[in-house]
Amino acid sequence: QVQLVESGGGLVQAGGSLRLSCAASGRTFSSYVMAWFRQPPGKERERVGAINRSGSRTYYADSVKGRFTITRDNAKNTVYLQMNSLKPEDTAVYYCAAGSILSGSGDYTEYDYWGQGTQVTVSS
Repeated sequence: QVQLVESGGGLVQAGGSLRLSCAASGRTFSSYVMAWFRQPPGKERERVGAINRSGSRTYYADSVKGRFTITRDNAKNTVYLQMNSLKPEDTAVYYCAAGSILSGSGDYTEYDYWGQGTQVTVSS
């Protein structure tokens, strides 16, 4: 089992940047596929990025390609989401998640553990 705690959210102007962090408990962090999801108010949860166990493979939603980067540091049990050129439509609660399968589907049911979420608000 793993516990996940996100941090780094906040209010930023359009065009700005934020870096989200997700710290994981336990000594098995490197055995999990990790992902970042987001959920805007009244909308479905969307996977924005995912990364395999070694960090050598990543997936991104089309809406964030070229602007967001997911990375992980297995020595620090942490996964990051660097968000650049932020837009008002990026406003959402952002969640990190851990699972055992890395697929292109982005299906949230593939992930077993979730953090509590961190709010990102982008003003125009």
